[in-house]
Amino acid sequence: MSKNYELLQQAQIGAAELPGLRQAVDTAAEQVDTLERPKEQRMAQPAVRAESTKLVQHLFLTVGDNAPKAVTFAAVDPGDGCKRLCATAARILAESVPGSVCLVEADFRAPSLAHALGVANGHGLVDALREDGPVKSWARQIGPENLWLISSGAIAEDSLSLFNGDRMLQRIRELRSEFEYLVIEAPPLSVYADGMVLGRLSDGVVLVLEANATRREAALRITESLRSLKIPVLGAVLNNRTFPIPAALYKRI
Repeated sequence: MSKNYELLQQAQIGAAELPGLRQAVDTAAEQVDTLERPKEQRMAQPAVRAESTKLVQHLFLTVGDNAPKAVTFAAVDPGDGCKRLCATAARILAESVPGSVCLVEADFRAPSLAHALGVANGHGLVDALREDGPVKSWARQIGPENLWLISSGAIAEDSLSLFNGDRMLQRIRELRSEFEYLVIEAPPLSVYADGMVLGRLSDGVVLVLEANATRREAALRITESLRSLKIPVLGAVLNNRTFPIPAALYKRI
């Protein structure tokens, strides 16, 4: 039994050390399945859907004018499940709102989100940064009908330099005007600074940690770096936390 989307203050990193983190989800769930499984098979797991829905509600559907519309998801370390979480959150959000949702793959270093979703990478964000034309021309509908994907696109030697230019700022602004919500996947923050750039261009960052893998010191250091740059830390997700008790008993706690 695993507890996905665990509150960071309930994990090894305490609330006193990382103040101000918004609540993500605090009830038990089955482990989120891999993207390669059919949608019907994944969504047949009620607990997975319930926890994913809570995460989306806390991030995007809070009452008030300050609810985030563009959120960057960034793992602390490579392999912390950020791609899977982004895809799941984007799909649940699209099913929960009438407005358009765009899932943006901004990990130029290890692009695999499009492949995991069963579509070709093709043209995407890199191409939109290099070429002229409406940014929506590089987006494709992936279902439900209000869910769109902009994959990373063709990777070249100059791809990484595009992050720090005015072109990225312009394209993110265009995406904000074209879509009601943006779910942006960034590279891991412990290795690359790309997520910091994307965090400044969005409404904030959700940190993705892996239970028994993410280093506490790394998470603290990254959180402080984000705050020093005045980038809002909207919350944290702890993937795959396991408990050495039977599932039936854990559900009663």
